[in-house]
Amino acid sequence: MPVIAYIGIGSNIGDAAANCRKAIELLSEAGRVVGVSSLYHTEPVGRHEQDDFINAVAVLETDRSPGELLNVCQAIEDRLGRKRGLRWGPRTADLDILLYGDLVSAQPELTIPHPQMALRKFVLAPLAEIAPDAMHPLLCRTASQLYRELKDPHTVIKCRQETKTP
Repeated sequence: MPVIAYIGIGSNIGDAAANCRKAIELLSEAGRVVGVSSLYHTEPVGRHEQDDFINAVAVLETDRSPGELLNVCQAIEDRLGRKRGLRWGPRTADLDILLYGDLVSAQPELTIPHPQMALRKFVLAPLAEIAPDAMHPLLCRTASQLYRELKDPHTVIKCRQETKTP
């Protein structure tokens, strides 16, 4: 039975917008991309000595298990040239499973819902745009409610150039 998963996408190396679009295209390897938010120009969180990010959220209908989906996301990051190492550092591609249906899971390699999503404007702005009623299964709040209540001071601006929806 297919599950709806929300995937956060980001890049701040090279042509970040093109990297995000390519990551969205490659997500079709894990299922059917049924929606994509606008691209957002965002201030980095954690390490400020780097370029700003481009972020988006994709809605994926998938038959893959959470672990299999994580493997696909990491393979996409690798194909787009991601070098792992520096936490919160620059990257060509970053794909995070934000929500996977109403699953709540805490495994060493994957926590769902994403543990920082409710605190990050660069996640909630595109998520609230594409899926305002997506429910956080632990906080029992929708994406739009979490976004309205957010106190994150980081700058997040919708880009003029839009992504193509499937």
